[in-house]
Amino acid sequence: MSRRARVLPGFSLSLGVAVLTLSLVVLLPLSALFFRTAELGWARFTQVVTSGWVAAAVRFTLGASLAAATLDVFIGLLIAWVLGRYTFPFARVLDAVIDLPFALPTAVTGIALSTLYADNGWIGGALADLGFRYPWPAWRGFDHGGWPIAWTVYDRIALAPLGVVLAMCFVGLPFVVRTLQPVIEDLSRDVEESAATLGAGRFRIFRSIVLPELAPALLTGFALALARGLGEYGSVIFISGNLPATEIASQVIVKMIEVNETGNYADATAVAVLLLGASFALLLVINLIQRAAVRRGAPG
Repeated sequence: MSRRARVLPGFSLSLGVAVLTLSLVVLLPLSALFFRTAELGWARFTQVVTSGWVAAAVRFTLGASLAAATLDVFIGLLIAWVLGRYTFPFARVLDAVIDLPFALPTAVTGIALSTLYADNGWIGGALADLGFRYPWPAWRGFDHGGWPIAWTVYDRIALAPLGVVLAMCFVGLPFVVRTLQPVIEDLSRDVEESAATLGAGRFRIFRSIVLPELAPALLTGFALALARGLGEYGSVIFISGNLPATEIASQVIVKMIEVNETGNYADATAVAVLLLGASFALLLVINLIQRAAVRRGAPG
């Protein structure tokens, strides 16, 4: 029996190299993070992650990431649909621009957004002249009385929560587009055309035929954009202005390390483990939902 030709070496060698590389790049750093956090003990860990400073930053990070990922799903679906279904001039240019956030350093993104949306920027200045104001939900604990969510009105984009959401949208949008685009390109139009000949409207065709096919990819893109937003730092620090109302969890970690000459690394790793656990939990939930959606759509 002739051996099947292989491009790569045998299974054992390939698996060994893959596991070694994965261990050095991913598993060992994460293990070191958990071991450093374990030095704190459960009581100290709970004290750190539930402190007012950390809890407020984590809540804001999660809320801004959810808002940005939700916006990315709607905008990314529209962009992916245009790129996957239509042919028009400069389509390749637009397709290349989508990948720009992957190539740009995040600090460059933050500076560019700050320049654009600051009070003296092109968009920020124009909106300031028009008296632009928007409400943003701010957490108010039960111990302070009243409802847990209170609305705060802001009159700017930069140095405010909306600027943080825009920065997270910018870095998360390519994940949604690149997840949806190949699925849209592979969709068969026969069923859509058949439904149209039977009198179904465009909205019903999209809701009943197209959207169920796109649901797993939408959930995957949402999860990727959400995870990117939870761990974002470079594009946010400039447009947030390092203010208490716009402080994200990554900034808290950096401040803990810079608290003195030696750095409070143990407390910083506690916050990092909290973010890591939140990312894993969100990805797990989204993957379970995606798998259930795939099973429901499978024939037989």
